[in-house]
Amino acid sequence: MIALALYRSVIALAIVSTLAACGNSAPTASGALTTPQTIQPKTYPELVVGFAQIGAESEWRTANTRSIQTTADQLGIELDLSDAQQQQANQIKAIRSFIAQGVDVIGVSPVVETGWDEVFAEVKQAGIPLILLDRSANVPADLYSVRIGSDFVEEGRRACGELARLLDGQGSIVVLEGTQGSAPMLGRGAGFQECLQAYPNLHVLDSQSADFIRARGKEEMAALLQTHGNSIDGVFAQNDDMALGAIEAIEEYGLRPGIDIKIVSIDAVRAAFEAMIAGKLNATIECNPLLGPLFFATALNLANDLPVEKWIKPDEGIYRQDTAAQELPNRLY
Repeated sequence: MIALALYRSVIALAIVSTLAACGNSAPTASGALTTPQTIQPKTYPELVVGFAQIGAESEWRTANTRSIQTTADQLGIELDLSDAQQQQANQIKAIRSFIAQGVDVIGVSPVVETGWDEVFAEVKQAGIPLILLDRSANVPADLYSVRIGSDFVEEGRRACGELARLLDGQGSIVVLEGTQGSAPMLGRGAGFQECLQAYPNLHVLDSQSADFIRARGKEEMAALLQTHGNSIDGVFAQNDDMALGAIEAIEEYGLRPGIDIKIVSIDAVRAAFEAMIAGKLNATIECNPLLGPLFFATALNLANDLPVEKWIKPDEGIYRQDTAAQELPNRLY
């Protein structure tokens, strides 16, 4: 339902009216009056967009890429999509290629927060609007046009609140972190730690990075169980894929995920709803990947020099076991 609302809001955002040049008619050398020139706005089929995607590390990222590609096809947009395979150097190379091509708009999901100042300055110098999609970058605000994506700090706060509710405000937690230095890893971690201050009897035993990857989530959770065993009351996984891997490790250890160890994660992909229905995942915080329509509507506005908000946030919710079966048919990813 949220995805449908997003599409509807995008349709409204994408309506671009014809722009007319300002100024009165002026006489020519012969004394005849000139006719004001009409500036024709760009349309979707005239739009050329370069997008530097991170890779395909999770179900969320796959859905995000599919949303971008499908929307571009539907709107007739010329899209140059680059898969960076989790490497910042590949994203920087792609952005410089987009500059050389002279695309109308550049989009990027920064794999990490830092190290972008130089190439973003090159984009600005080229006069090309730059959209940060999903993830943010630690750069001066004038080096990009707009960020479209979730509030990662708030997601961390929500996850903490869910674990506090599930554990009655006391217990020992382990954390499976995403890619080190990435915006969601930093933001979700900061929000989680901020919220924990309100629950003095909730403690983080340990944390390990699993790069948002399911197999790594299983591997790191198995190691945490070997170290801490039955002392673990809860798991905060910074995305659903790592939580799904953790569930496998907990079962192989001989404990019941969702019962013996409470688990809260972030993304709200279909597999997370299936895990909640099975009683193995307790809650997931939504982070909507279906950003293609909003991305291209914003790109079109930027290409036509129309104002946009600096940070556009999708509408997102919290999902728990008691509503998982009802919500699953509505999931588009």
